[in-house]
Amino acid sequence: MTETSTDFTLQELQVIAAAREIKDGERVIIGTGLPLLAANLAKTTHAPNMVSIYESGVIDSKSRITPLSVAEASLVAGSAMQGGLIEGLGIVHAGEVEVGFIGGAQIDKFGNLNAHVIGDYYNPTVRLAGSGGANDIGSCCERTIIIMPHNKKRFVEKVDFITTPGYLTGMDSRDKMRFPGSGPSLVVSSLGLLRFDRTTKEMYLETYHPGVTIEMVKENTSWDMIISDNVKETEPPTIEEIRILREELDPHGLFLKNE
Repeated sequence: MTETSTDFTLQELQVIAAAREIKDGERVIIGTGLPLLAANLAKTTHAPNMVSIYESGVIDSKSRITPLSVAEASLVAGSAMQGGLIEGLGIVHAGEVEVGFIGGAQIDKFGNLNAHVIGDYYNPTVRLAGSGGANDIGSCCERTIIIMPHNKKRFVEKVDFITTPGYLTGMDSRDKMRFPGSGPSLVVSSLGLLRFDRTTKEMYLETYHPGVTIEMVKENTSWDMIISDNVKETEPPTIEEIRILREELDPHGLFLKNE
């Protein structure tokens, strides 16, 4: 039996939970930050044949150094290919990528993401960085994994702007738009793991993280969050997963804050 750890942060658990979703041999397009750690952890542990793809055009990077961004030179050495933006996102548009990591400033009950504006588009309270490749990834990847902090400002009933389509208004509304990709499969929040009902496409709480309660999740969500009938606590990290994260993938704490 694998020994689990009691010494971990919820941020570390987010990375580990996301990594566990990746299957060996899958092609994964990776963003900066926690997704970099999640993908590298998966490749180091249970998915050694995972193919990593970056917007910068690096395909199948072999780097064991966790870069600060998806355009860092350390990704290139030993990679199968170094192209550019067209190659990095072209493989996504071709429908040949199983998993895409994305996030945003807001997410709603149907998994739509906003990375454009807070408030009215023409007179916003805050104007954000915009899509980058997030729309491409959310539209075309077979499935997406969303990593986000969990609070009422981010988990809103309706996003102010749809940067990345989730399930739009629910039910078959995404299917009617004929996006190549199937949509989000998992939200890894700082409080729990959330999935989407197969029929209504509405988000529901599958697990809550250790130290978190269902009430905390509901209090930090702007709509009445559906709770799974089989809701349970998120599986804790193993001692080895924590060791790899801290000693090999982020030894200087560039992404993870060990509060």
